[in-house]
Amino acid sequence: MKTLGTHNYYVYILTNINKTVLYTGVTNDLKSRLYWHKNTKGENNHFTAKYKCFYLVYYEYFQDVEQSIAREKQIKGYSRLKKENLINTFNSDWSFLNEIIE
Repeated sequence: MKTLGTHNYYVYILTNINKTVLYTGVTNDLKSRLYWHKNTKGENNHFTAKYKCFYLVYYEYFQDVEQSIAREKQIKGYSRLKKENLINTFNSDWSFLNEIIE
């Protein structure tokens, strides 16, 4: 059990190299999840492997798991345009943020 105040949850959006596909997820360890998405050897049935969505363009931090799951569901319900606007507000040039995650 984690100590009070040390919970970490992230809602994130990944894209492919051409920025044509978007994937929204939630995790409690963003760095490990990014690694997992990129290294799913032989598991090409996963959405991110099939569409090569390995590049982080957006994330939000939460301390409450219920809030993070609710936010993930909310973003998943967004239209493509609304997701693009969300990313543009956070990361206007759609830089791949994978390397800055500790």
